[in-house]
Amino acid sequence: MTTDQNGATYAAAGVDIEAGDRAVELMKQWVKKANRPEVVGGLGGFAGLFDVSAFKNYERPLLASATDGVGTKVAIAAAMDKHDTIGHDLVGMVVDDIVVCGAEPLFMTDYICVGKVVPERVAAIVKGIAEGCALAGCALVGGETAEHPGLLGPDEYDVAGAGTGVVEADALLGAERVRAGDVVIAMAASGLHSNGYSLVRHVLLNQAGWKLDRRVEEFGRTLGEELLEPTRIYSLDCLALIRATEVHAFSHVTGGGLAANLARVIPDGLHARLDRGTWTPLPVFRTVAEVGKVATLEIEKTLNMGVGMVAVVPPHSVDVVLSVLEDRGVESWVLGDIVDRTAEHADGAALYNAYEGFVAG
Repeated sequence: MTTDQNGATYAAAGVDIEAGDRAVELMKQWVKKANRPEVVGGLGGFAGLFDVSAFKNYERPLLASATDGVGTKVAIAAAMDKHDTIGHDLVGMVVDDIVVCGAEPLFMTDYICVGKVVPERVAAIVKGIAEGCALAGCALVGGETAEHPGLLGPDEYDVAGAGTGVVEADALLGAERVRAGDVVIAMAASGLHSNGYSLVRHVLLNQAGWKLDRRVEEFGRTLGEELLEPTRIYSLDCLALIRATEVHAFSHVTGGGLAANLARVIPDGLHARLDRGTWTPLPVFRTVAEVGKVATLEIEKTLNMGVGMVAVVPPHSVDVVLSVLEDRGVESWVLGDIVDRTAEHADGAALYNAYEGFVAG
């Protein structure tokens, strides 16, 4: 049988296997930095392996899992041709959901979908993921890069990840532990994190027509640099609090905003009162609100407003929590308290009073 030299090929269809292989070689150095002793083997297998023999020391180990992406923040990274921080965002979105229940994040896998494999770009994305895993104390045990020509443009891509953690059943945190009289502690966000970018892009890029290289004095840097600020990763900070003192619950502030996410760990019959007057939102939140004339309630249910993680603790733990977080370089403050639910305080959580120095639409 003769071979038709003009026949269709995978490369002609837009998929470059050799480029994919080159990307794997480039990313190996970064994946090695996101390791734990329990990882078995390396890249190249069909599945990542993790030794769980240490679980025999648990009375009743519970596995916690989470999966997420970074939304339209990838459009900012692509537009700026800067790809080595978006992985921090991906890791933060996953591991900080896992740690909320008190679980230690153990390992992650990632999925990168691209219109065209550019090995250096893929390696930069994985570099950020590996660095994020190192910051979270978990391992990157594997992943997948898929090339989808025709579905995505040559410079377009998306990322997603999944993670697994473990917690002793008796140490599980959540609504069942929360009591009236508990205190709500806020942990400062690094910026927008990875939620609400559709609103931010609509307001600043589409409506206002701002360019990513525009210098914004309130930010002390360009708009693009502000929008690409990596998500703060809180998992090791939260684990440090659990080791140091009594904690009843955590809440990771992502899509839906502060009150809605905190309400997820507030039991029926109780209400979280959160005081806006205890902090001033970062300039980027004020800018979006003022430029877009966005109402306070609208922006609060879309953006984190400068609070990325919340701890609910008994009163005797407050000083320890604030001290531990200060030592770890995380700005924190008393945000509110937990009270019995009444006709006046009917929701699981709500914000009261006004921000200082903040004007919304």
